[in-house]
This record gives sequence, structure tokens and C-alpha cells, in this order.
Amino acid sequence: MIVRKMLALGKSASAIRTIAAYGDKRRSEIGSENVFDFSIGNPSVPAPDKVKNTLIELLRSEESLALHGYTASPGAMAARKAVAAQESKRAGYEIPSDSIYLTCGAASSLSIVMSALVSEGEKVAVLAPFFPEYRVFAENAGAELIVVPPAGDDMQPFMAAFENAVEQGVAAVIINSPNNPSGAILSEQTLRVMAKILKVAEEEQGRSIYLVSDEPYRELVYGDVTVPFVPNIYHNTLVCYSYSKSLSLPGERIGYIMVPPCVKDSGDVFAAVCGAGRALGYVCAPSLMQHMLAKCADVRPDITSYSKNRDTLYDALSSMGFACVKPDGAFYLFIKAPGGDSASEFCEKAKGFEILLVPSDSFGVEGYARLAYCVSEKTVEASLPAFKKLAEAYGL
Repeated sequence: MIVRKMLALGKSASAIRTIAAYGDKRRSEIGSENVFDFSIGNPSVPAPDKVKNTLIELLRSEESLALHGYTASPGAMAARKAVAAQESKRAGYEIPSDSIYLTCGAASSLSIVMSALVSEGEKVAVLAPFFPEYRVFAENAGAELIVVPPAGDDMQPFMAAFENAVEQGVAAVIINSPNNPSGAILSEQTLRVMAKILKVAEEEQGRSIYLVSDEPYRELVYGDVTVPFVPNIYHNTLVCYSYSKSLSLPGERIGYIMVPPCVKDSGDVFAAVCGAGRALGYVCAPSLMQHMLAKCADVRPDITSYSKNRDTLYDALSSMGFACVKPDGAFYLFIKAPGGDSASEFCEKAKGFEILLVPSDSFGVEGYARLAYCVSEKTVEASLPAFKKLAEAYGL
């Protein structure tokens, strides 16, 4: 018999994908230059030259069987060592290679971690706004999702609500910094307050509570902003990472889970991660990408284009009267719906000017729209007159 939960999930449409499909339709009808599609977070800068050249060299010089064959389930040791070396630089101390489990991107990392750490009927807390698939990953592990609202437009968590969620007995908390959809970064002060709450709860409840730090946008930060190394703030932290955004490889599906030594019973936690990967069928991340990673784990993205798009849009939209959350990272801009409109109403009005935005409802908050500015600079500039007309329609 078909599993009803999976049937419902398969038939439910992703808001982001639905809008992106509408964008494809409109482009075929009126031309790409007349559609301002900010719906999907697909990197708009090419993969770094070192990645491209490394892949070419590997394909030319390496034996096919070695290059495309199975690796060990946690990943090829050369790639794990390369990743661990980079994490060690961030940590300020050595992260051993056996702390690294290579995966098919951050989505599989999160699925694995939820299955490894959360039992049927337990609770998982997320900080809104949040990537919608967190709900899917947590609920598939049998967990109940508790949503912690933001305290204000800076998108830092409402601490009283966070403390209340933790006191309900959560098994894990998922954070995402820099954040999709807002671009906000959790400050070190915020993380330290959260860590204090979690440590008190661990002592009172007599068990480990895990902080799962989802960090696919970690290298996409602007100015002198830095992303804290979360395990140095809270011991029971697992890091999930993807190279989809940092190396512009979203279709190649390569990432990792890090279980640092500071995690209580880290060896057993890592073994549970391995077991969950096995149970879910996520064994052996793409081999070619692992071989590339062994040589390119230290490569950083060129975010010049994203930075320019961010500044252009934030400055222009703010001057038009829109209230925006200025992002410190990622490639998203969160725009407040004007005139008391709901997020969906705002996005529908924007659609009338061929501006495609994603309503914030699916991200766990109301009254905003997400704009993904990982598009060409030409598209950003061309969209400004349409945004001006939208502002005028609201009387801004």
C-alpha cells in the first residue's frame, strides 16, 4: 500500500518551484528580458577556475575505475583530510579527519543527522524564518517541529520563545546562518545566549541536546562580517555543509557532516551518522566530486557580483520606500509587504509587474517576500523600473 504521508508530500507543490515554473512560462511568452525572476537560489556565478581545471585534469589523468568507483562510506580519506584541514583553521585547533562524513549535499546531511539524533515522537526546534525542507527532514524522522519566531526585523530569535521551546524537551535545534531566506547572520552574542539556555536544559533534563548548524552560505558574507565557529560556543554542535553555493555546484550534490571532538560521545554520534546514512541509502557521495574536493576544499568563491546586486537592490528599494532587511550574507533580500498586505498579496501584485518573489509564509513567518539576487547584474538593473512602478502602486 502507498504510504499516505509520502503521497501527500509528493503531491504538495513547493512554492519556490511553482513560481520558478511560472517564470519559465512567462519567459517563453514575453521574452527573458521582460521577466524579473528572483524566485530560486541558483548560483549565478560560475564555479571557480581551480574547480573547473581540477575536474578536467582528473578526467584526463586518472584511471576511470579509480575516479568513478566506490569510496569508503564516510568518503575518500584524501577529501576528508582536506575538509578537516579547513575546519581546523576555523576552529583554532585540530579537527580530525574521522570527524568528517561526506554527503550528497546539505539536504542529505540534514536528513542523515535528523535520523541519527531524533527518535519518533521527539521534538526539533527551528528558528524562523527557515528553509521549508527542515520540516520535511524533521517530520520524516518522526519528530514534531517547534517554530521559534524572530524577535524583530533583524531576524534574531525571540529568546523567550526559544527558551520555552527548549524547556519542552527538544532533541535538537536547527540553525541556519547566514540565513535562507533573510540573509541574516546569528551574532556571537545571540549564539552564546542560546548556548547558555541549551546547557541549562541539558543539565536539568539529564541528556544531550544537539545544535545542528546548517551552513551552506558560510562563505557568502559581506564586508568584515564573520560567521562564528559554532562548536566553540556550544559543545554539542554538528555542522552540515554544502559546496552548492560556495563553489557554485548545486547540481553535483557534495557536502559533509562534521561531528567535532567536543560533541559528547562524539565517536558514537559519528557512528549513528554512518548508520543513518546507510539506512537512508546515502552511502558514497559522488566520487568525482570527492576527488575534486581533495584538491579544492580551500577554494573560496568570488562574491563580487552578489555584493553588487545586494547593494544595488537594497539601496534602490529602500529609496523607493520598501522596508528591507539588509543581508549580511547569502544572496537573499527580505522585503516587508507594504500597506498591511499579506506576503502572498504582495507577491501577486509584484507578479503583475513581472517581478517574481517568494512569499514568506512557507519560511515560517508572515508579511515578507524573499528576493534571490543570484541573478545577472543586467537583470537587477533592468528590474528597477518595474520595482518603481510597484512602489507607486502602493503609494510609497
